[in-house]
Amino acid sequence: MRFTMEERHQRIIELVRSCGTVRLVELADHLDISTVTARRDVDTLAGRGIVDRARGVVSWPDAPSPAERLQHAERGVPDTTAAPAASASAASASASGPVLGMVVPSTRHYFEQVVRGAGEAAAAAGGRLVLGFSGYSQSPDFQIGRMLDSGVEGLLLTPNWPTGVSEQDSPGLEFGVPVVLVERRGAPGTGAARLDRVCTDHAAGAGLAVERLAGLGHERIALVAGDSPTRVQVMAGFETALRTLGLARPPAAAIEFHAEDPDPARQEASVDRLADAVRKREVTAVLVISDTDAILLLQLLRDRGVEVPRDLALVAYDDEVAALSELPLTAVAPPKYAVGQAAVRLLQQRVRERAFADAVAPSPRQHLDLLPELRVRASCGARLETL
Repeated sequence: MRFTMEERHQRIIELVRSCGTVRLVELADHLDISTVTARRDVDTLAGRGIVDRARGVVSWPDAPSPAERLQHAERGVPDTTAAPAASASAASASASGPVLGMVVPSTRHYFEQVVRGAGEAAAAAGGRLVLGFSGYSQSPDFQIGRMLDSGVEGLLLTPNWPTGVSEQDSPGLEFGVPVVLVERRGAPGTGAARLDRVCTDHAAGAGLAVERLAGLGHERIALVAGDSPTRVQVMAGFETALRTLGLARPPAAAIEFHAEDPDPARQEASVDRLADAVRKREVTAVLVISDTDAILLLQLLRDRGVEVPRDLALVAYDDEVAALSELPLTAVAPPKYAVGQAAVRLLQQRVRERAFADAVAPSPRQHLDLLPELRVRASCGARLETL
């Protein structure tokens, strides 16, 4: 998605205000623009006094570095750098909040609202969030090391686990500061399983979709899924919901499809398979991960004479742009903003416990699962008539 100059400036302001400090290259990645364009935009905003820029880093005006903030806290200097978006009650708080680091794969797509929720929660407590991107690389150690060197007091981490779950022990997650996993789960028996985490319950989200479709009379429901870290959990919830509701698994229960598939022939074959199953009434409803896949799939099915919701009820999983489809799509909406806020609150609690370890016993580790919401629109259609 391309933004106008004014839209880019506004998004830069929002991100820097929420996070306090962001690298220039990360802004470019976030907006999907060149570093030259990002530098030019930042120079314009800095010239207006809206942001500060130094050595490839963009900061909110008068925001001290994390190390400076720690020195201020030790001397009892109050924090006056909270973002203007903080609530009045937070602005009047007497104690400054901790400086937290957050490393996510990207702030585009899924994590944009997660980061926003985290940044605003940190600011509301008088603290700051320092943001880094791993870019889906296998080693975000550079980002984490830079944050630790600057003095962050806790870390919010989204490791690059393809399925969203650690597949082996993860001793590298011990950094000497409290850590909270965000939208990632530690597999039982691994070190990651002993860490705090805040996640969306994607399996329950899939269950909401299947329950809705079954309530409309659909007994032959399929799942269309591309390559996504949420896929494993959504599939598990989908299969469990079918069994719980006593629904048979149709022959075309699981179909591979991705809007950005580099192999057009494979994409076309997947759509053909689904369209054929619909014509044979082997499938009457489908859950699709994600919005963009669902919108493209809807168009490709229409080209084959299959209409939604006349011939096929459809639920998307994500709800970023589902409401903007030509036919507004019913969608499962993960609570992304709330995940970011809850993760910050949990990490702030761990930082406080660490600071007062001599006087306060740490509370048990927490694994928080937040339930998605089903937003009903036109793509489900009315109750299915019994054939």
